[in-house]
Amino acid sequence: MAWFKKKTEIKPEKKVKIPEGLWVKCDNCREIVYKKEIEKNRQVCPKCNYHFRISSREHLRLLADEGSFVELDADLATTNPLGFVDNMPYDVRVDDNRKRSGLNEAAIYGSAMLAGRPVVLAIMDFSFMGGSMGSVVGEKIARAAELACDQRIPLITVSSSGGARMQEGMFSLMQMAKVSAAIGRIRELDVLYISVLADPTFGGVTASFAMLGDIIIAEPRSLVGFAGPRVIEQTIKQQLPENFQRAEFLLDHGMIDLVVERQELKETLATLIGHFMPLASEK
Repeated sequence: MAWFKKKTEIKPEKKVKIPEGLWVKCDNCREIVYKKEIEKNRQVCPKCNYHFRISSREHLRLLADEGSFVELDADLATTNPLGFVDNMPYDVRVDDNRKRSGLNEAAIYGSAMLAGRPVVLAIMDFSFMGGSMGSVVGEKIARAAELACDQRIPLITVSSSGGARMQEGMFSLMQMAKVSAAIGRIRELDVLYISVLADPTFGGVTASFAMLGDIIIAEPRSLVGFAGPRVIEQTIKQQLPENFQRAEFLLDHGMIDLVVERQELKETLATLIGHFMPLASEK
């Protein structure tokens, strides 16, 4: 039995500093994933195929041929028609969202080329007031539809929205009728309209142009509906089915036409446009 023990020197562990922003936790599988790997995969988790929410500009880079997008009415800006104030005046809230998002409003639109085919693109951005549809967003969608009619080229919208913008009251709700009428004119002229639903798409956007497409496509696992599942459960006092309001559930129940992964979206759109509105050289 040893009466004395030699003390071993305990060396302090070296702490490895990991720079912030290099890793991302997936909202779906909860795995930690290298951020650059997700970016290379077009903001899709390589472990579980979860599609992260992306901005309107990222959607634009995904769909439009490089350098082809010409934005229209970029300075169209909302006012505060009702003098609305909650915990801050509405116009102050809008300015705050402009600074944080780098956007002027919750939608951009313009003409572009998609795989060599002329189209009109209108894309919403959830980072600006939850992608809510106020008078400016409604006006942009309506003008995008009018441009598609005038040029007889397909209209593609990408929706990501919490619904109508309640700070504008009836002005906001009337956008549903306005954009629906504009889409109706597209139908009369046999111009193709494709609606793409990104996560999430809710409220007055779902209740108007988002569900009026000749073809309705959704990104995988996107939440799409009018009211949220908790509100519905509280109203009907019943438990909802698993994956209720997810894109795959809507596809199974005939509410949408396709669920398409982000990497395949541009090619799918080009194929559909070529089939329904071929170029003169392809006829």
